[in-house]
Amino acid sequence: MDLQSLKIDRTAKTPAKPRGRNPWPVRIAALAVLGAAGWLFAPSLLEFADRVRLPVVRTFVVSEAAPSAAAAVRGTAANGYVVASRRAALSSDVPGRIVELNVREGSVVKKGDVVARLFADEYRAALQRAVADVGTADSAVLRAQSAAAAAATDTAQAVSLQATAAAQRQEGEAGKKWADAECTRAEELVRTGIGSPRDVERAVSERDAQLARLRALAAAEGSAAAAVDTARSRKATADADVAVARAQVLAAIAARDLAQATLDKTDVRAPFDGIVVLKDAEVGEVVSPNVQGGSASRGAVCTMVDFDSLEVQANVPETTLSSVRQGAPADVFLDAFPDDRYEGIVDRIWPTADRQKATVEVRVRLAKRDERLRPEMGVRIVFRDAAEPAPTAGSGTPRILVPEQVLVEVDGKTGVFVVPRDTVRFQVVTAGERKGGRVAIDAGLQKDQRLVLDPPPSLRDGDRVRLQDN
Repeated sequence: MDLQSLKIDRTAKTPAKPRGRNPWPVRIAALAVLGAAGWLFAPSLLEFADRVRLPVVRTFVVSEAAPSAAAAVRGTAANGYVVASRRAALSSDVPGRIVELNVREGSVVKKGDVVARLFADEYRAALQRAVADVGTADSAVLRAQSAAAAAATDTAQAVSLQATAAAQRQEGEAGKKWADAECTRAEELVRTGIGSPRDVERAVSERDAQLARLRALAAAEGSAAAAVDTARSRKATADADVAVARAQVLAAIAARDLAQATLDKTDVRAPFDGIVVLKDAEVGEVVSPNVQGGSASRGAVCTMVDFDSLEVQANVPETTLSSVRQGAPADVFLDAFPDDRYEGIVDRIWPTADRQKATVEVRVRLAKRDERLRPEMGVRIVFRDAAEPAPTAGSGTPRILVPEQVLVEVDGKTGVFVVPRDTVRFQVVTAGERKGGRVAIDAGLQKDQRLVLDPPPSLRDGDRVRLQDN
């Protein structure tokens, strides 16, 4: 094999490059292309590297909790509504058509004010007839009393005549005795021969006349006694007529009062001071106290509420009922105004539970009421222990609530990992009450800070993290 042919001839001259072709512009262009590509794709490359290298964490943004939520950490909370213990659907006791309606929603009425009027011409006519019947009955009483007075006068006259007849009879008896004595004396004189038979005849005639007169007087006395009895009977009858007439007056007055009461029922009046919250009927509609299914009549004219009787109704779960005591304080927060607290006291606890909801109804009496309270408004009630002071503005009541998952222990200190951008910072906080998976932060946090939820055990202050997409 000839190896000489494979030997490199180092004595040969390198051919000269063509003149006029400079390589640096190409190199500069290549570097510019590489730089532009690096500038364009560097964020993506860095993001890809972060996706591979950095831990992914969930975050929670700190917000200022409503007072109701903050107070719920301290006590047992429940949802409820504002209700009125005095609420009435106004209607009439008699059916009728509405001819006048004096209220609308929001109208303030006083006790006894006429809310509506029903058509009442027939009831008014019945009242007028009843009033006339009372006048007729009064006239009948006067007539009966006059008859009774006349009967009393007749009775007095008959008694007087009876007394006169009795006196005359006694006088006749005395005359008959004298005539009997004269007849006896005349007969004795004739027997002795002193008197004459004519004197005896005259005495006998006088005696017979006195006897007849006595009989007439006795008959007259009997007639007078009968007249007295008749007069007394007429007097008794007249007195009975007076009693009947007076009873008829009472019956007429009762009928008049009934007609007046029936007429008054056509005026629908407010039973207490309050505000109309619902208008159930309009002028021209018929209302009836006995509305049946399918009837075109309305059952009520309007519904009114006594705002001084507003209280809070809460349905407390059976599992937390043990922490609610009658007479214990309660904090009430309106859903419409969650930043304002109303003081309340547990007034009543229902003696029975709702088996379907597993709740017990509790009523809370409000210490003060204002114009913002309206029936059926939603509220949040926090039941406190009687020994616990009431929260007040500026008293240090926690206003920031965070999940317990953000708290960590680092070197014996309780804190949280705050994420300003993509780097976490450990921040010491002062934790307060814990309840329901939430903790009240008394100090160390501010609104809108972003905290790490469930931080990994390996996470340290200054580490970069990647935020999980929500």
